[in-house]
Amino acid sequence: MARRTIATEVTTDGVALHAGRNIRMTLVPAAAETGIVFRRSDLGGAEFPARYDRVTETRLGTVIGEGEVRVGVIEHLMAAIAGAEIDDLIVTLDGPEPPILDGDALSYLDLILRAGTRELRGIRNAVRVLRRVEVKAGDASAALVPADRLEFELEIVFASAAIGQQRLEWIFSAEGFRNDIAPARTFGFIHELESLNKAGLAHGASLDNTLAIDGDMVVNATLLRFADEFVRHKILDALGDMALAGAPLIARFEGHKSGHALNNVLLHTLFANPANFEFVAAG
Repeated sequence: MARRTIATEVTTDGVALHAGRNIRMTLVPAAAETGIVFRRSDLGGAEFPARYDRVTETRLGTVIGEGEVRVGVIEHLMAAIAGAEIDDLIVTLDGPEPPILDGDALSYLDLILRAGTRELRGIRNAVRVLRRVEVKAGDASAALVPADRLEFELEIVFASAAIGQQRLEWIFSAEGFRNDIAPARTFGFIHELESLNKAGLAHGASLDNTLAIDGDMVVNATLLRFADEFVRHKILDALGDMALAGAPLIARFEGHKSGHALNNVLLHTLFANPANFEFVAAG
């Protein structure tokens, strides 16, 4: 399978989830072997690759960076890039985060599809997991298990009856991603909003882009697209985090109450031992 980038440059803008201000984002076609690169046009064009070893923070979103230059909440965009099977791309931003848009990955995916895709010279490689790798933190766990394709099994448990316990198994495909995972919106709890705002977070969260939970109720339930939207969004997050491996994974992701921090530790653990994986041509 050949590597792919987008066919033409495409731009959008919107409010940033945490920064709360308008951000302009441009997706730019890239040469083969570039990988996914983030560029801060507001900071002199500083850029860095979207890789697990560039993650600097995982509170309420995956943040990557180099030195003082950072880009946060990249997981939804990375999920869309992985869902569209794009290998090489430059993401240019004039601020610290991509715009949150609809709080899902579908809005990014539609942007990519609007740009179109084209093949590049060079072979698309994948990372095949050879043996089970697992990490734990309290009662949460995440694992990568040998498999013939990329698939996910994820379970979440929340005290709020609005979410409760949800579990989903899902096999990756571009079509399945668009229909079953990409539309699932991010979510948050009303009782945490004030403290998050004081910490400089969630200033761009709104009832238009975030499923808001108040006690046991979803305040803006009319936005729900799935009965189990919350676990679907967690799979969306996990796909975006796993895309930081630098190449598509051939593995089964198994998560129980896992989040961005544990997902990142999982990739570090995978690549810490060469016996855990091998590079192969993607089928």
